[in-house]
Amino acid sequence: MATIEGRNQRNHRLHAGAPTVPAPRTNGETIPAATTGAGPVRYVWAAARIAVGWVFLWAFLDKLFGWGFATPAAKAWVNGGSPTTGFLKGTADHTFGGLFTTLAGQPWVDWLFMIGLAGAGIALTLGIGMRIAAAAGGLLLLMMWAAELPLTTNPFMDEHIVYAIVLAGLALTGAGTTLGLGTQWAATPLVRRFPILK
Repeated sequence: MATIEGRNQRNHRLHAGAPTVPAPRTNGETIPAATTGAGPVRYVWAAARIAVGWVFLWAFLDKLFGWGFATPAAKAWVNGGSPTTGFLKGTADHTFGGLFTTLAGQPWVDWLFMIGLAGAGIALTLGIGMRIAAAAGGLLLLMMWAAELPLTTNPFMDEHIVYAIVLAGLALTGAGTTLGLGTQWAATPLVRRFPILK
């Protein structure tokens, strides 16, 4: 009976959070588990965060001011152009073309699109609000992916899906804490009260 109770206590301790598999060893040293907060990998995630943030932020700025890269000055939002019309009107022959072409040029769609680009770009670049930026940016990317179906160069995969996956990784790994303001942001009373804002 005492042996069974002792075994049950040991099993309880093992299942209460203690690791059951020892960490691998090399030359007598324990190799730490790969985490995003340790070593050079955190800088890779930080670089990815800033790069993807810049992609969103640049798209916002170019559509806002028409700096001539993807948007000519005459079609800039500040000059009365619509940031969604060109892309969405070009989807007429695609699978969901009927839906997306009706949204093209709608003021509320333009505003949501531009707020999404600016919000995701600023949040990712600064490393704040990563969860909301990943969710909103991912949704925006998935909608843009759907608007282009069927794809011409791949059966289903394109850069929109890749960016959406990267956004999920950035949010899940806490990439805003390295080379960003994520730690300070998380310590604010607002974020402590509403952790979804991390």
